[in-house]
Amino acid sequence: MLSEFKTFIARGNVLDLAVGVIIGAAFGKIVASMTDDLIMPLISVIVRDTDFSGKYVVLSGAAPAGATLAAAKEAGATVLAYGSFVTSVINFLILAFVIFLIVRQANKAFPPPPAAPAGPTEVELLAEIRDSLKK
Repeated sequence: MLSEFKTFIARGNVLDLAVGVIIGAAFGKIVASMTDDLIMPLISVIVRDTDFSGKYVVLSGAAPAGATLAAAKEAGATVLAYGSFVTSVINFLILAFVIFLIVRQANKAFPPPPAAPAGPTEVELLAEIRDSLKK
């Protein structure tokens, strides 16, 4: 079992995947920082609030006026915390767009190999076999 595991790990695809996961995790932190530290403050200025991630709507129960999200939850109110969701959606969109740009550039840099010339069709091969059997 140990030798099978060693063979599995030594495959190129597994190593490539491991490198991709590590780079992806680091890149995710960069995108999260960009969203939290650069984009969301701009959105907060537009909506005139400094802490966009704490935005919520009380669905049921009572929350003190102007309470933070944590305070509203502690008060027993059921809240729809849309601010952190919007932040996560923006993170996803940025990450998806950057990955799209990377794949687009990679496709330009490494075009697919030319298609192999088409060989004889099945009908042509069968005709050849028939003709050789006739001889």
